[in-house]
Amino acid sequence: MKKLWQTDGGLNKAVEAYTVCGDPALDARLLPYEVYGTLAHAAGLVKAGVLTKREHESLRRALAKIAGQNGGFKITMAQEDIHTAMEQALGAIGLKVHAGRSRNDQVQVDLRLYLKDALGGLCELACAAAGAWEDFGRRHDKVLMPGYSHLQRAMPTTVGHWAASHAEALLEGVRVLDFARGEADACPLGSAAGYGVLLPLDRPYVARLLGFSRVQRNTLRVQSSRPRLEAAAVSALALAARDIGTLAWDLSLYISAEFGFFALDAAFTTGSSLMPQKRNPDVVELTRARAALFPGWVSQVLSLAQLPSGYHRDYQLTKGPLLAAIDAAGQMLDMAARLPGALRVDAARCQRAVTQDMLATHEAMRLVKDGVPFRTAYRRIAGGARKAEAASAPARGVELPGYAGAPGNPDWRAIAAERKAWQERLVKRRARLHAAWRRLADRPLA
Repeated sequence: MKKLWQTDGGLNKAVEAYTVCGDPALDARLLPYEVYGTLAHAAGLVKAGVLTKREHESLRRALAKIAGQNGGFKITMAQEDIHTAMEQALGAIGLKVHAGRSRNDQVQVDLRLYLKDALGGLCELACAAAGAWEDFGRRHDKVLMPGYSHLQRAMPTTVGHWAASHAEALLEGVRVLDFARGEADACPLGSAAGYGVLLPLDRPYVARLLGFSRVQRNTLRVQSSRPRLEAAAVSALALAARDIGTLAWDLSLYISAEFGFFALDAAFTTGSSLMPQKRNPDVVELTRARAALFPGWVSQVLSLAQLPSGYHRDYQLTKGPLLAAIDAAGQMLDMAARLPGALRVDAARCQRAVTQDMLATHEAMRLVKDGVPFRTAYRRIAGGARKAEAASAPARGVELPGYAGAPGNPDWRAIAAERKAWQERLVKRRARLHAAWRRLADRPLA
């Protein structure tokens, strides 16, 4: 089978393998989005007088059959990608539907639809994980434990306050992921290879059919924006992953025998092939390890983006890091939501670790309230607080600051309100998007 672009010259098989790379496997997951993009573009061709309504209906039925194959739809090395495979699978109508578009804007629309869907789903997962840590924190709201700075005991805090910090981090992750989703929410169709086509394409009409909020106006900018979009997505994923990695680091310390604050359910551990007594927190360690992969993916995408305007084949290599990052983030968020239910808190062990020296700042503040300058109070308290006996004596009469966000008041109501607002917004938005796609696939043109 000849390639769409093949000239009369021979095709070197080594060159073919080198240039096609892993696209057939990567593109398989873009099948639903290729179907939607093709349907919307074909509707635009009807408005432009290139296709008839009857041809569009024939196309709609053919695409429904292809979409139903799901994993059965194969992309060959000769076809290279989902776009050529789809065009050839459509037969005679496929010869007409490519009018007015290029594989350059096809891959863009597929990726943008995929990102809107995938990033929306990850936002929902992050909300679920935030809710799980919120529930965990509420159950252990008043359990005293040490707060750490430089990995040294610093001031008293609570398990609830610690858990609330991770719930808030996950909600911050929702914000950055939603920003990246917004960057993807622009329709590139009609830009073709970057310079438009001599057809009266109604670009806003096609964008509305696909559930996009806007059109990507400048046709040349469409091509140059692809690596920027992917970098925005991977960077957002990296920020969310970084915070989950911090959570994993905390857990790896707190479930160790030396800390002993928490115990991890046996179902979330693995054994040693040599030491019968071992229970290893591999889930926690692999979560921490996955977080470390994201800066590399960000660097790959950003490095590939440093090119002149227009399309370059280099952009083919940004798809792999993008999809790998999305997969890893989904796995991490799923595990972040499961871990709170697998933890048992040793409240007595947590409280014993809060020692008298950790109240040094409290004592300095009491003097400040009596009118002593802070630096004078600091020096007055420092000598006694640094003595070894203070570091081993259990703390007595611990008072915690009670303003919102402090250990005495993590402000669960505000955390819950933010999470629920996000969840409601995300569910409605995804429902609207999927409804637009169903209309495209299920209804003939009026």
